[in-house]
This record gives sequence, C-alpha cells and structure tokens, in this order.
Amino acid sequence: MSERDPQFITVGAGNAAREIAVRHDAAADPAKTPGVLWLSGFKSDMVGSKAVAIAEWVRASGHAMTRFDYSGHGESGGAFEEGTISRWLEETIAVFETVCDGPTVAVGSSMGGWLALLLARALKSRGNGNLAGLILIAPAADFTEELMWKGFPEEVRNELMRTGRYERPSEYDEPYVITRGLIEDGRNNLLMGGSIEPGCPVHILQGMQDADVPWTHAMELVARLPSDDVSVTLVKDGDHRLSRPQDIDLRLIPALVEFGIGVMRPDGA
Repeated sequence: MSERDPQFITVGAGNAAREIAVRHDAAADPAKTPGVLWLSGFKSDMVGSKAVAIAEWVRASGHAMTRFDYSGHGESGGAFEEGTISRWLEETIAVFETVCDGPTVAVGSSMGGWLALLLARALKSRGNGNLAGLILIAPAADFTEELMWKGFPEEVRNELMRTGRYERPSEYDEPYVITRGLIEDGRNNLLMGGSIEPGCPVHILQGMQDADVPWTHAMELVARLPSDDVSVTLVKDGDHRLSRPQDIDLRLIPALVEFGIGVMRPDGA
C-alpha cells in the first residue's frame, strides 16, 4: 500500500516552532475503539517496517491509526541535533491531544517506549484518561543515562562535555550524533529511579539477543511497574528491531489483538 502525503501540525511557538508530519486514519466506524498511536525509536520514522505493518493491520481492522515523525526525523521539520526527550515528548503529547480521538493504545519502539511511559504520566497529570494501554517494544526507558552516558568511556564523556557532541557509530545508518543537550535533558525525564504507574495495561515485547537494549533492562522496567496488569513476551532469538515476519505476525499483532484491535483467524494469521 502506497503512503499518502502527511498532514502537518505546528508544535511550539516562535523560534521553537516546528512542523510535525502526521499520518492519521480515522476509524471506519466510530464505535471501533481503541485507536493506535505509533511512537518510533531514536533516528527512526513512521514508514519503517513495524510501523507500516501495524498501520495496515489497524486500518484493516477498522480502528483509528496515527503515526508521526519527531522533529529532525523523517518528514518533520527541525534539526535532529536540536532534539531532546522533552522536545520529542512535547510533540508526542501534542499529536495525542490534537489528532487522537477517544481511547488509544500507544505502541512505542525503543525510545518510543520511554516516550510512551512519559506520555502516560503527562496525561494522568492532565486528567486525560484516553490512554487505553501501552505496547512497548524493546523499551529504552532512561536510555540517555543508563544505556549511553553510563556506558561511554571517559574520553567520550569528555568530548561530549567539551564540544557538545559525539558521533556514535551505528550498524543501522550513518553515525548518531549524541549531543550534550540530549544527555542533560534526559536527566529531567528519568523514570527508573522509582515506581512507574502508567494507569493502563502494559505489554512488553523484548528480544533476548538485543544488543542495544538488553533484555535485563526491560525486566528492570517491569520491576518498576507495580500494577498486576503487565505482561512480558521475551523472544529468545529476537534482536533489537523485532521486525522479522515472525516477530510481527506471532508477537506484535497478537499484542494488538489483546487490546481488542482486530481478530486472529483460526490459522493464527
């Protein structure tokens, strides 16, 4: 299925304003709830294989589907190196409150898992009860501190503090530019130091061969979620992306079905 052009919403004001690209499909029947909001990972966008597969399933099931690109990503405006967790969270909240209509399940991949948890906290504080659940794929909660800063050699930390940036090699794309602003702002959004109460059911999908977000990190997150309504699927041979056909068809789609989005056929398809 070809991708249609996105719509754009403005987030922020003045010099901080940026145009955020959004693709939204309304529910075929308003009674079909919940809808789905996709939250991509760091340096990923809304046309990746998982995002597209989820969108196709959700649309075919008649539910509302929303995807967007953070500033500095994909089709959105803004510079990637200006990005911070607070900035991308502001955009996430704006898309949720502007575009998503009614109960919505947030599906967050990697950094998107952290943003989904922060979104849940923000919505609770605003009295917005439309978050119906979270599906977290290799959730990288607190990754700027736990998976970056604490693991950086001293020379990398010194370079970051001195120059304000570090080009981190990546097996997926060109080097990631990690900025001092990203690291320092991340400390304002840390969750893993205490109890996390999203106020909705949570399902975590985690590959045990994940070299970017270790499966033990996901289990530490589970320990911070006091609710009984938390389930975990560990994929023994799964990597960070969990984007193989078997990962999508046998883990991700069934997780959506658990939240009432579509129905599995008797053959499991």
